[in-house]
Amino acid sequence: MIELLNVSKRFGDGVPIVALADVDLKVEAGEFVVVLGPSGSGKTTLLNMVGALDNPSEGTIIVDGVDISNATRRQLFDFRRNTVSFIFQSFNIFPGLTAAENVQFGADAAGRGDEVNPAEILAAVGLGDRVDQFPHELSGSEQQRVAIARALATGNPVMLADEPTGELDFVTGVQILELLQKQAADGRAVLVVTHNREISRVADRVVELSSGRIVSDGPPVGGKASLSELHW
Repeated sequence: MIELLNVSKRFGDGVPIVALADVDLKVEAGEFVVVLGPSGSGKTTLLNMVGALDNPSEGTIIVDGVDISNATRRQLFDFRRNTVSFIFQSFNIFPGLTAAENVQFGADAAGRGDEVNPAEILAAVGLGDRVDQFPHELSGSEQQRVAIARALATGNPVMLADEPTGELDFVTGVQILELLQKQAADGRAVLVVTHNREISRVADRVVELSSGRIVSDGPPVGGKASLSELHW
């Protein structure tokens, strides 16, 4: 579903900053993979390139059979609409739309407007009583959950999440991780980047980045944990 082949990313001229170096990574449909690493390790850069928000300096990225590293503008438009759902760390929800309208927008953009009930999806992320609220009327945690609900509404086969529990309390964070696990169980490829090692315990695989390079790739240390075993 997701494959990176010898992918590198550099920023700047002269002496460039190397954000990623010679990364090889594969995520299959139905897998829940966590990319772990400190700030500046290249996690968000990797996620942005898989989501076609940035281009690699070298290498190939293939997602759901599409070589997005060499795609046309039209192919990238279709890819972002029909293949990938993105949960941004900065939320990126629309300030002039209610919570329900933000979720509906996600469904409409993916061509699923008639298949989705925004109120049901918002209830699933604990916002059943906030459907008509605008973003400025919501807390940071609630805005994050609207962003997650919007991504869930697309139904796209690839879900990318940048620190999806970063603004959430523990109980809500566990609920969101349960939803992400369900997306993988339903056959989606789920790729989450985080600095929170505890979250990685419930992943199928943990990929650890350091200075733009993969330093480990395998099951969680000590084996996969259940959600009830988490704490942070």
